[in-house]
Amino acid sequence: MYTEEIQLYFDAYKEGMQKSIDHLADEYIQIRAGRANPKIVERVMVDYYGTMTPLNQMSTISVPEPRMVTVSLWDISQLRNVTKAIMEANLGVTPSDDGRVIRLVFPMLTEERRKEIAKEVAKLAETTKIACRNERRDILDELKKLKKDNAISEDEMANLEKEVQKLVDEKIAQIEKMQQEKEKDVMSL
Repeated sequence: MYTEEIQLYFDAYKEGMQKSIDHLADEYIQIRAGRANPKIVERVMVDYYGTMTPLNQMSTISVPEPRMVTVSLWDISQLRNVTKAIMEANLGVTPSDDGRVIRLVFPMLTEERRKEIAKEVAKLAETTKIACRNERRDILDELKKLKKDNAISEDEMANLEKEVQKLVDEKIAQIEKMQQEKEKDVMSL
Protein backbone atom coordinates (compact mmCIF):
# COMPACT_ATOMS: atom_id res chain seq x y z
CA MET A 1 0.00 0.00 0.00
CA TYR A 2 2.65 2.52 1.05
CA THR A 3 6.35 2.64 0.62
CA GLU A 4 8.44 1.32 3.46
CA GLU A 5 9.48 4.87 4.37
CA ILE A 6 5.88 6.07 4.69
CA GLN A 7 4.98 2.98 6.69
CA LEU A 8 7.85 3.74 9.10
CA TYR A 9 6.52 7.29 9.56
CA PHE A 10 3.04 5.93 10.30
CA ASP A 11 4.39 3.36 12.74
CA ALA A 12 6.35 6.05 14.61
CA TYR A 13 3.26 8.29 14.56
CA LYS A 14 1.03 5.59 16.04
CA GLU A 15 3.66 4.65 18.61
CA GLY A 16 4.10 8.27 19.70
CA MET A 17 0.38 8.76 20.20
CA GLN A 18 0.07 5.45 22.06
CA LYS A 19 2.90 6.43 24.41
CA SER A 20 1.04 9.64 25.22
CA ILE A 21 -2.16 7.71 25.95
CA ASP A 22 -0.30 5.16 28.07
CA HIS A 23 1.25 8.01 30.05
CA LEU A 24 -2.21 9.51 30.58
CA ALA A 25 -3.47 6.16 31.86
CA ASP A 26 -0.55 6.00 34.31
CA GLU A 27 -1.28 9.53 35.50
CA TYR A 28 -4.96 8.71 36.00
CA ILE A 29 -4.04 5.67 38.08
CA GLN A 30 -2.04 7.95 40.39
CA ILE A 31 -5.05 10.22 40.99
CA ARG A 32 -6.99 9.02 43.96
CA ALA A 33 -10.75 9.19 43.79
CA GLY A 34 -11.90 8.66 47.37
CA ARG A 35 -10.84 5.04 47.54
CA ALA A 36 -7.52 3.45 48.09
CA ASN A 37 -5.40 2.36 45.15
CA PRO A 38 -2.06 0.58 45.68
CA LYS A 39 -0.64 2.32 42.59
CA ILE A 40 -0.65 5.59 44.53
CA VAL A 41 2.29 4.49 46.69
CA GLU A 42 4.12 2.21 44.26
CA ARG A 43 6.28 5.04 42.91
CA VAL A 44 7.28 6.38 46.32
CA MET A 45 11.08 6.30 46.40
CA VAL A 46 12.78 5.24 49.64
CA ASP A 47 16.43 5.65 50.64
CA TYR A 48 17.19 1.93 51.07
CA TYR A 49 20.76 1.57 52.33
CA GLY A 50 21.91 4.52 50.21
CA THR A 51 19.99 3.54 47.07
CA MET A 52 16.71 5.16 46.03
CA THR A 53 14.31 2.23 45.68
CA PRO A 54 10.62 2.17 44.69
CA LEU A 55 8.41 1.15 47.60
CA ASN A 56 6.88 -1.73 45.64
CA GLN A 57 10.32 -3.36 45.37
CA MET A 58 10.79 -3.55 49.12
CA SER A 59 7.31 -4.31 50.43
CA THR A 60 3.92 -5.85 49.85
CA ILE A 61 1.26 -3.24 49.18
CA SER A 62 -2.38 -4.20 49.67
CA VAL A 63 -5.85 -2.72 50.07
CA PRO A 64 -7.63 -4.48 52.95
CA GLU A 65 -10.46 -1.91 53.04
CA PRO A 66 -11.84 0.45 50.37
CA ARG A 67 -10.15 3.51 51.86
CA MET A 68 -6.99 1.95 53.34
CA VAL A 69 -3.65 0.91 51.88
CA THR A 70 -1.27 -1.21 53.94
CA VAL A 71 2.46 -1.50 53.35
CA SER A 72 4.14 -4.60 54.78
CA LEU A 73 7.90 -4.18 54.63
CA TRP A 74 10.19 -7.10 54.01
CA ASP A 75 12.90 -5.36 56.06
CA ILE A 76 11.25 -3.97 59.21
CA SER A 77 14.38 -1.91 59.99
CA GLN A 78 13.36 0.41 57.11
CA LEU A 79 10.04 1.37 58.71
CA ARG A 80 11.22 4.86 59.66
CA ASN A 81 12.71 5.53 56.19
CA VAL A 82 9.55 4.37 54.43
CA THR A 83 7.30 6.45 56.68
CA LYS A 84 9.48 9.50 55.98
CA ALA A 85 9.41 8.84 52.20
CA ILE A 86 5.61 8.54 52.22
CA MET A 87 5.34 11.83 54.10
CA GLU A 88 7.69 13.52 51.60
CA ALA A 89 5.70 12.12 48.65
CA ASN A 90 2.85 14.43 49.71
CA LEU A 91 0.06 11.94 49.04
CA GLY A 92 -2.44 13.77 51.19
CA VAL A 93 -2.46 11.13 53.93
CA THR A 94 -0.45 10.63 57.08
CA PRO A 95 1.03 7.16 57.50
CA SER A 96 0.57 5.34 60.79
CA ASP A 97 2.38 2.19 61.80
CA ASP A 98 2.22 -0.43 64.51
CA GLY A 99 5.89 -1.33 64.30
CA ARG A 100 5.30 -3.87 61.52
CA VAL A 101 2.77 -2.53 59.02
CA ILE A 102 2.25 1.00 57.70
CA ARG A 103 -1.37 2.03 57.21
CA LEU A 104 -2.58 4.85 54.99
CA VAL A 105 -6.22 5.77 55.57
CA PHE A 106 -7.65 7.96 52.83
CA PRO A 107 -10.35 10.39 53.98
CA MET A 108 -13.53 10.94 52.00
CA LEU A 109 -13.06 13.72 49.46
CA THR A 110 -15.02 16.93 49.81
CA GLU A 111 -17.08 18.17 46.87
CA GLU A 112 -14.63 21.05 46.40
CA ARG A 113 -11.65 18.68 46.29
CA ARG A 114 -13.48 16.41 43.82
CA LYS A 115 -13.97 19.40 41.50
CA GLU A 116 -10.28 20.28 41.76
CA ILE A 117 -9.32 16.71 40.88
CA ALA A 118 -11.77 16.74 37.94
CA LYS A 119 -10.05 19.90 36.65
CA GLU A 120 -6.69 18.15 36.97
CA VAL A 121 -8.10 15.18 35.04
CA ALA A 122 -9.28 17.50 32.25
CA LYS A 123 -5.92 19.28 32.16
CA LEU A 124 -4.05 15.98 31.79
CA ALA A 125 -6.40 14.93 28.99
CA GLU A 126 -5.86 18.22 27.16
CA THR A 127 -2.09 17.87 27.46
CA THR A 128 -2.33 14.39 25.94
CA LYS A 129 -4.51 15.67 23.09
CA ILE A 130 -1.89 18.33 22.38
CA ALA A 131 0.81 15.64 22.30
CA CYS A 132 -1.24 13.68 19.75
CA ARG A 133 -1.73 16.80 17.63
CA ASN A 134 2.01 17.42 17.76
CA GLU A 135 2.57 13.89 16.48
CA ARG A 136 0.16 14.68 13.63
CA ARG A 137 2.09 17.85 12.79
CA ASP A 138 5.38 15.93 12.74
CA ILE A 139 4.17 13.23 10.35
CA LEU A 140 2.52 15.79 8.07
CA ASP A 141 5.81 17.70 7.91
CA GLU A 142 7.58 14.50 6.86
CA LEU A 143 4.94 13.73 4.25
CA LYS A 144 5.19 17.28 2.86
CA LYS A 145 8.94 16.77 2.44
CA LEU A 146 8.23 13.60 0.47
CA LYS A 147 5.72 15.44 -1.71
CA LYS A 148 8.20 18.26 -2.29
CA ASP A 149 10.80 15.70 -3.39
CA ASN A 150 8.15 14.21 -5.73
CA ALA A 151 8.24 10.89 -3.85
CA ILE A 152 4.44 10.99 -3.52
CA SER A 153 1.76 12.56 -5.69
CA GLU A 154 -0.81 15.21 -4.78
CA ASP A 155 -3.57 12.55 -4.59
CA GLU A 156 -1.45 10.28 -2.37
CA MET A 157 -0.70 13.24 -0.12
CA ALA A 158 -4.43 14.02 0.23
CA ASN A 159 -5.19 10.38 1.08
CA LEU A 160 -2.35 10.25 3.60
CA GLU A 161 -3.54 13.46 5.26
CA LYS A 162 -7.03 11.96 5.61
CA GLU A 163 -5.61 8.81 7.15
CA VAL A 164 -3.47 10.81 9.58
CA GLN A 165 -6.50 12.87 10.61
CA LYS A 166 -8.60 9.73 11.03
CA LEU A 167 -5.99 8.25 13.37
CA VAL A 168 -5.71 11.39 15.47
CA ASP A 169 -9.52 11.64 15.70
CA GLU A 170 -9.67 8.04 16.98
CA LYS A 171 -7.01 8.71 19.62
CA ILE A 172 -8.65 11.93 20.77
CA ALA A 173 -11.97 10.09 21.12
CA GLN A 174 -10.14 7.47 23.22
CA ILE A 175 -8.63 10.22 25.40
CA GLU A 176 -12.03 11.87 25.89
CA LYS A 177 -13.56 8.54 26.90
CA MET A 178 -10.77 7.99 29.44
CA GLN A 179 -11.31 11.52 30.77
CA GLN A 180 -15.07 11.03 31.14
CA GLU A 181 -14.60 7.73 32.96
CA LYS A 182 -12.06 9.21 35.37
CA GLU A 183 -14.19 12.32 36.02
CA LYS A 184 -17.19 10.08 36.72
CA ASP A 185 -15.04 8.01 39.09
CA VAL A 186 -13.80 11.14 40.88
CA MET A 187 -17.22 12.75 41.21
CA SER A 188 -19.01 9.62 42.43
CA LEU A 189 -19.32 9.05 46.15
